[in-house]
Amino acid sequence: MPTRQAAPETPSAADLPVVAALPALLAALAAGRNAVLVAPPGAGKTTLVPLALLEAPWRGDRRILVLEPRRLATRAAAARMAALRGEAVGGTIGYRTRLEQAVSPATSVEVLTEGILLRRLLADPLLDGVAAILLDEVHERAIEADLCLALCRDAQRGLRPDLRLIAASATPQSDRLAALLDATVIESAGRMFPVEIVQAKRDLAGPRDLPAAVAAAAREALAAHPGDILAFLPGMAEIRRAEAALEGCGALVLPLHGDLPPAAQDLALRPAADGGRRVVLATSIAETSLTVPGVRVVIDGGFRRAPRLDPGSGLARLATVRISRAAATQRAGRAGREAPGVAIRLWTEAQQRGLPAHDRPEILEAELAGARLAAAAWQDAVGTAPATLGFPDPPPAGAWAAAGALLEELGALRDGVLTPLGARMAALGAHPRLAAMMLAAGTPGEAALAAALAALLEERDPLRPAFTSGPRRDPPADIALRLAPLVEAEWDAAPDGAAPDGAAWDRGALARIRRGLGQYRRRLGLGAVAAAGDPAPLIAAGFPDRLAARRAEPGSFRLAGGGGARLAPTDALARAPLLAVAALDLGTTTRIRLAAPLDPARLPAALEARVTTQTETAFDPVSGAVLARRRRRLGALVLSDRTAPADPAEAAAALLVALAAAPVGGDAAGGALDRLPWTEAARQLRARVALLRGIEPDAGWPDLSDAALRAGLPDWLGPHLAGVTRLAELARIDLAALLRGLVPGALAARLDRALPVALDLPGGRAAVDYTEPVPVASARAQAFYGLARTPELAGGRVPLRLALLSPAGRPVAVTGDLAGFWQGGWAEVRREMRGRYPKHEWPETPALAPARPGGSPGGGRRAPA
Repeated sequence: MPTRQAAPETPSAADLPVVAALPALLAALAAGRNAVLVAPPGAGKTTLVPLALLEAPWRGDRRILVLEPRRLATRAAAARMAALRGEAVGGTIGYRTRLEQAVSPATSVEVLTEGILLRRLLADPLLDGVAAILLDEVHERAIEADLCLALCRDAQRGLRPDLRLIAASATPQSDRLAALLDATVIESAGRMFPVEIVQAKRDLAGPRDLPAAVAAAAREALAAHPGDILAFLPGMAEIRRAEAALEGCGALVLPLHGDLPPAAQDLALRPAADGGRRVVLATSIAETSLTVPGVRVVIDGGFRRAPRLDPGSGLARLATVRISRAAATQRAGRAGREAPGVAIRLWTEAQQRGLPAHDRPEILEAELAGARLAAAAWQDAVGTAPATLGFPDPPPAGAWAAAGALLEELGALRDGVLTPLGARMAALGAHPRLAAMMLAAGTPGEAALAAALAALLEERDPLRPAFTSGPRRDPPADIALRLAPLVEAEWDAAPDGAAPDGAAWDRGALARIRRGLGQYRRRLGLGAVAAAGDPAPLIAAGFPDRLAARRAEPGSFRLAGGGGARLAPTDALARAPLLAVAALDLGTTTRIRLAAPLDPARLPAALEARVTTQTETAFDPVSGAVLARRRRRLGALVLSDRTAPADPAEAAAALLVALAAAPVGGDAAGGALDRLPWTEAARQLRARVALLRGIEPDAGWPDLSDAALRAGLPDWLGPHLAGVTRLAELARIDLAALLRGLVPGALAARLDRALPVALDLPGGRAAVDYTEPVPVASARAQAFYGLARTPELAGGRVPLRLALLSPAGRPVAVTGDLAGFWQGGWAEVRREMRGRYPKHEWPETPALAPARPGGSPGGGRRAPA
């Protein structure tokens, strides 16, 4: 049913400056053009423009949508327009926010927040029944506002050429916006009484000093200036502290921020009932769209909360940042809306000159997963690629890619294309992480639990830190403590009893969470289903990069997405092996704020599919053994780690790696290949093949060089390492046989003929050493008696030297020309040997001496088998 709400007392609508600009605006829209309306705060654009469009012939019976950046502004704008028409909200003028609505079939002007318009666009790209959209306060450049603008323009170009778009801005920087919309720029004068600007003589040390400084300035202003005071502070915490510092100041102190109940917000937007003075402590919510009546003094702390992307974690966080000069001007203007006023700035002239001219658009600073999912859903619905959407400022490539990677991890995108799960996530109208969490529920009870988690995580933690005379005591991190009052049968009941140790209940936050919970339950169609189940797997589905495994020190954790996080060592979760983390505080150290203990055996299906079992098999050079460790991994986390017997194939592979890292043949002392059974036969075989390969390069001789054997280890050695897990076990391998197996059969026979392992001599056999630069055949001198000249190798293509040994096996002569040696050098050797070994025969002409069987090499090298 329509409900009547109190509206601020403002001047008559006919007196507002925007009235003069309405004819030009209506003419541009009647001609089918878009429009950019530039009007300072207080000109009346938010309330009078939609009412003027009601009578436009092109509207027919279709609705006018008015987009507002905040819930409070949405409600206030609807209330003001309804009051101007003498109607109740929910009749001709209605509104819709995430947590409440007042609309009816009679509604022709619907004021709504950015998230609501975005969901409507994705559900109905044709915007059936909508004639025009007024995008108010576009200069604030919130992400969802930029996205709504881009999608509305795309819908107009491809689907709804009759749709009118009006962008209203309080700043004159409209050229880029006009070009983007192909719009006519219409400017409206503002109405501003003189405002005296008072700058501080000294800058504050930091935002922590703001509450006390604002309270002191307010007390001075109450004594020095008439009228109500509007003070700007960054957030609720500063407002609470300033409120406490103003106790007993003689004026009514009222907070004004988006988390207040509607009745408390309305109280700040009305003059005091008794005519007394007021001090309104507000966030930047009061910069635009709202009129706080009676204000003659503005006290500006110069800071605001803004979402910022932390590159190290890929997460968005609210940071306290300096405002811009444009924002400072808008805030100061609030003192001159109704009469001359004064703006007291708590920073110096020098600091003022250093402020940026304008606030940076949120799309350049914040986390973009929600915008990336919406763009993908829009592409799925109408075919427009995200890269071609007309954003006022394109999203940064790195942040856009990071958002896409997160959506791929959540299962919303596959190769950049929306999945069926992604479509369901986009339809839920929640952040992609929360949507993935709710859609991971396997039962209605788990879905109800996931809805409670989503509502909880969207709002402020309902457990506030307790401040005592000692240090701050943070509330316990266990998220189950917050869920308890949300999953009870009576959702609207306040939590009974004291809050957990170190905390206090924030009942306002609980009330908002319960409203959000009811909304998500309706979207999921849960009815009266009771919440049930374990929250940890649901959290893991939405925050897979925030799974945290405990390190050795209690309270120290490693995150799946990389990096570390901490809990107080005294926290009940500090010793949990694995946590599903739902909220982090990012500062000099990353602190786990909300989490639940997670059983590694109960991972959600999407995460279980990404768990890898990694076996690390490595060679230990000290023991000469192959060791194996098996780890179950999820991202950077090790879910389990144990030693295990090495798989035979993996052991063989590790040995091959170790052997390949050292020179072949034991040329490097201590190399792992020294442990291979390099017998004399194996060495000689390599040398023989290398000689023939050198003189017959095209004959097909295999390459048994160091490099070739290293490269081919898996082929020639690998099949023979089955069951081998230690280098010591390699001794059982016949290396000479393996190498000979690399020589083709026909070539193997030729090898034995051309380069035999030993020579048959008249008096025995001489082993040939082919590893010498010139092969050497060694035997006792008596074995050569009866041989007139040096034998030939490979038909004379390979030179040969003969080593004649004494009966003791020591060389007495080495020659490559046996015939010449018998005729020349033998006489000297004979004289020496006859004296030393008189029992042996030393003929004068050995070439003619009869063969002496048994003259095989004594102390010389034995012929290889």
